[in-house]
Amino acid sequence: MSELLQLDVESLDLEANGVARHEGKVVFVRGALPGERVAAELVRRRPKFDVAQTVEVLRESSARVQPRCPHFGVCGGCSMQHVDAAAQMAIKQRALEDQLWHLGKVRPQSWLAPIAGPAWRYRHRARLSVRDVPKKGGVLVGFHERSSSYVADMRECHVLPARVSALLLPLRALVESLSIRRRVPQIELAVGEGSERHESTDCIALVLRVLDTPTADDLGQLRRFAAEHRIEWWLQPKGPDSIELFCDGEARLAREGARSSLAYALPEFGVRMPFRPTDFTQVNARMNEVLVRRALRWLDPQPGERVADLFCGLGNFSLPIAVRGARVVGIEGNRALVERAAQNATLNALGQRCEFRAADLFAIDDDRLRALGRFDRMLVDPPREGALAVAKALAADPARPQRIVYVSCNPATLARDAAILVHQGGFVLRAAGALNMFPQTSHVESMAVFDVC
Repeated sequence: MSELLQLDVESLDLEANGVARHEGKVVFVRGALPGERVAAELVRRRPKFDVAQTVEVLRESSARVQPRCPHFGVCGGCSMQHVDAAAQMAIKQRALEDQLWHLGKVRPQSWLAPIAGPAWRYRHRARLSVRDVPKKGGVLVGFHERSSSYVADMRECHVLPARVSALLLPLRALVESLSIRRRVPQIELAVGEGSERHESTDCIALVLRVLDTPTADDLGQLRRFAAEHRIEWWLQPKGPDSIELFCDGEARLAREGARSSLAYALPEFGVRMPFRPTDFTQVNARMNEVLVRRALRWLDPQPGERVADLFCGLGNFSLPIAVRGARVVGIEGNRALVERAAQNATLNALGQRCEFRAADLFAIDDDRLRALGRFDRMLVDPPREGALAVAKALAADPARPQRIVYVSCNPATLARDAAILVHQGGFVLRAAGALNMFPQTSHVESMAVFDVC
């Protein structure tokens, strides 16, 4: 019989598990909140910690709410639906504070007010797994189960846009009808903000990963699905760069001249950004607008200044910087993204103020940084790995920019890099704060502002 423990939960870890102690040993408790006493089943033992699953809440936290989705707890797409929205934001802000101090030994001169956006229907990007599971009635389409490689039996999703959630069951039936249903491991989702043809309707692009060539009948099924549900189909036979548009939202074939409508806008800056469905864009379009607005306000680029945008991607920050009159140099490791960023600058009549270069920013040093020329200001927006090499190069560069705005999707790597900039480079951490880019999850997005002393 499994062991049942009564535990008093002290805090949350970065995966939204409760943290308790039993006989001096740390226990991570799924589904528990700080301040709660729970009865929990021990599910895994490790030398330094144990893992338990909440069975009953004996003393409930005031932050606990009823999860909105019936799949919560099984589906791994969300981990915090049982937490009040305001409490989620407070937890993430505290996680940022703790990481900056405990890992980096730095504190900002001021804390930025946390920013929360829509709590539901915000997720404009997702990778849905596909499995043919006869024991569960056929094809499943959805996120993985929590801490598992199995696909959750999802029939609805409250963080996806309503139109996308409504496609989950039709997508099951579609894949079930394909001759290659066992050779379709995933469907990637990207949602754009409508096109010139369909201004009031979001563009939904679905990328079908195909390990075998679809038959003519399969392609006919896809085209009929696109017409019925007004979505774009893209096919991906190999890696992400192999994707090709098959048909648009009106089921017109690409070989007949169909073009993708996929794009997002930054209305405050008057720019529109076309993108391909496997390009990196922020999951939460509304929060991205807030993020860019806040980053530009703190960066404060002036007309004529030379500004670097490191890990620039499609130009999400580069183009707004150029709108403010500065000359921007966007640097990105992916050459295809560099080309598309340049195209976006031209499309928005900003080509003369934008320059884009391909470079490996994970291998940059102070000599290579100096070779790029002097910058008045710098924006850094790295992936989860952070910008360790960039931080070291900046710390060693006497001609450093007067201000750095660092956008982070991982508070641990932000804390590591902040420690280098402050303790080795002599920068001051002027301000920092969290943004709830991923409500209902434990993901922490944040921004930090560094000034030269």
